[in-house]
Amino acid sequence: MVSEELAGSQLVLDFKEDEKERGITIDAANVSMVHNVDGEEYLINLIDTPGHVDFGGDVTRAMRAIDGTIVLVDAVEGVMPQTETVIKQALRERVKPVLFINKVDRLIREVKLTPEKMQERFITIINNVNKLIEAIAPEEFKEKWLVNVQVGSVTFGSGFHKWGLSVPYMKKNNITFKEVIDAYQNDTYKELAKKAPLHKVVLNMSIKHHPNPIDAQKYRIPKIWHGDLESKEGKDLLVCNPAGKVAFVVTKIVIDKHAGEVAAGRLFSGTLKQGEEVYMNLAKRRIRIQQLNIYKGPIRIQIDDVPSGNIVGIIGLKDAFAGETVSTEPMEPFEAIKHIFEPVVTKSIEAKKPSDLPKLVEVLKQVNKEDPSIFIKINEETGENLISGMGELHLEVIENRMRKEKGIDIITGSPIVVYRETVVKKSPEIEGKSPNKHNKFYIIVEPLEDNVYQAIKANEIPEGRLKKRELETAEKFVKLGYDSKVARKIMDVFKGNILVDATRGIVHIGEVMELVIDAFEQVMNEGPLAREPGFNIKVSLVDTKLHEDAIHRGPAQVMPAVRDAIREAMLKASAMLYEPMQLVQIEAPAEHLGNISKIVQNKRGQLLDMLQEGEHISVKAKLPVSEMFGLSNDLRGNTGGRGSFYVIDQVFEKLPHELQQKMIRAIRQRKGLKLEEETTETT
Repeated sequence: MVSEELAGSQLVLDFKEDEKERGITIDAANVSMVHNVDGEEYLINLIDTPGHVDFGGDVTRAMRAIDGTIVLVDAVEGVMPQTETVIKQALRERVKPVLFINKVDRLIREVKLTPEKMQERFITIINNVNKLIEAIAPEEFKEKWLVNVQVGSVTFGSGFHKWGLSVPYMKKNNITFKEVIDAYQNDTYKELAKKAPLHKVVLNMSIKHHPNPIDAQKYRIPKIWHGDLESKEGKDLLVCNPAGKVAFVVTKIVIDKHAGEVAAGRLFSGTLKQGEEVYMNLAKRRIRIQQLNIYKGPIRIQIDDVPSGNIVGIIGLKDAFAGETVSTEPMEPFEAIKHIFEPVVTKSIEAKKPSDLPKLVEVLKQVNKEDPSIFIKINEETGENLISGMGELHLEVIENRMRKEKGIDIITGSPIVVYRETVVKKSPEIEGKSPNKHNKFYIIVEPLEDNVYQAIKANEIPEGRLKKRELETAEKFVKLGYDSKVARKIMDVFKGNILVDATRGIVHIGEVMELVIDAFEQVMNEGPLAREPGFNIKVSLVDTKLHEDAIHRGPAQVMPAVRDAIREAMLKASAMLYEPMQLVQIEAPAEHLGNISKIVQNKRGQLLDMLQEGEHISVKAKLPVSEMFGLSNDLRGNTGGRGSFYVIDQVFEKLPHELQQKMIRAIRQRKGLKLEEETTETT
């Protein structure tokens, strides 16, 4: 697909201007290509995803569309925190990994390793990747999915110099590793690309070690679709039946100047045809497919129909978003796509010219469609628009694109950090009265058990209101130590919080339950201290007195009563602010250790671990996100430009006691809330 001369440097799949300027992948790009192995043709749908942690949302969404992944590890740097994140993202969606060790040319030319030392380096990388697979993979794949040099699920080479090798390929074509080293020493390495072409070796590995859609869907569908597997559509999905009913999941939206919205995604069953009418399950409407495309990087090729198991682009799905399930008839939608990290950096954003305000709102909605890991909050009352992303770079890229591609002049405020509100003890029973005084709700709030919170965070317990999958989810709660009666009464799992209906024998409870859940979700989005989201909270409705007549217990009565009761109970349970912390790995030359520890201490951080290899150190530290702005500049400035950091994980920890009130006041002031409401009982 690419001229031989330009391969390795042309960046065919990094076709946006800012990707070329920065030299990094920002958007996932698709390509469908035919590869020939021993005279047989195979169709490969490939997605090139970003490596930078700030754009991890694109990786998570791409995982829904694919069955196998090539994990890329740098031969010099070895397994990095981001390697762990992407393996976690893949295994969570039951996507099988194989390994490619890149930049082997650097080991020979720069690090000047002997063949023995090089072999040791490869073994270390392979063992580290296998450790991650063993730790994270579902039980039945722990052994099966380990990568192995001998069978060829590990290849190594140089993307830049266009050669690659695997043990099976070396045996078949009589090539030894010594030839590679000699080629670099004699400056004849350009011939390697002819002897062992990279595309051939890597795609052969993919054909041999990645499953085809028919095999993959047998074990992927039960994990990502929770409908009835015995039903007609369930059976079609399990065998990827091209003659079955259509089931398509959108994984990415791109807004094209000429074509409008293009929804790319994976077709799990059925055959899509141009002009066919389909049903969007979350938008709840029928729509006609205007155009079908397959991808060749920046180019879209129009086709008439496409069978299941492929990645396609559809034009005509108005207002679709990543995660939408499109089908012939209404069906149980696929599980929501859940990201590993949440957006933690927020900025206010406004149009330079007031006349551009309607355009800004339109552009923000487009941005949110194209990148759902960007969180947009448009407040029509105060006119404040907030945009939240994974990190500084993420927001910077989005802002630049709004200016250059969407043609709107914007001003952004300095970064804001979103805190979390939670409770530290159990509250007494609090009564909430409806405005008409005819309905009463009794609420208790307490901290959620840690093992339950971790299970929700790890996606073992699905989020959402519990109806159809009640029994299955209830069993998971029982395994975590809940009484089976209580487990069956869990009504909602929302953003790391749960609502339990602990009432007994209330006649009309079923009629108001949806309203109670709505009110619970509102408070979990905006807590009592500073209207920040709640987390790690268990809310129990223990009793209620309801008016006989349904007209007196509508939303205007039930919701304020429940909201007030939960907020007051949270204050009585010592509500506190928790701040986002990031675990980072800092890489730098060893002589700069003193400067690094100074930077970490000045930013209220703590050093957790340090590893020295020769002249190089790797430091693990935990830092509050609020203090991390400008960290990459500080690091570069204090390490002669040679320090860099990677995010490993994100956690929330209690904001130090002395900063609690100060922070609550600052946030309330920023949001234009009354300051005297803080009657908090802090312990």
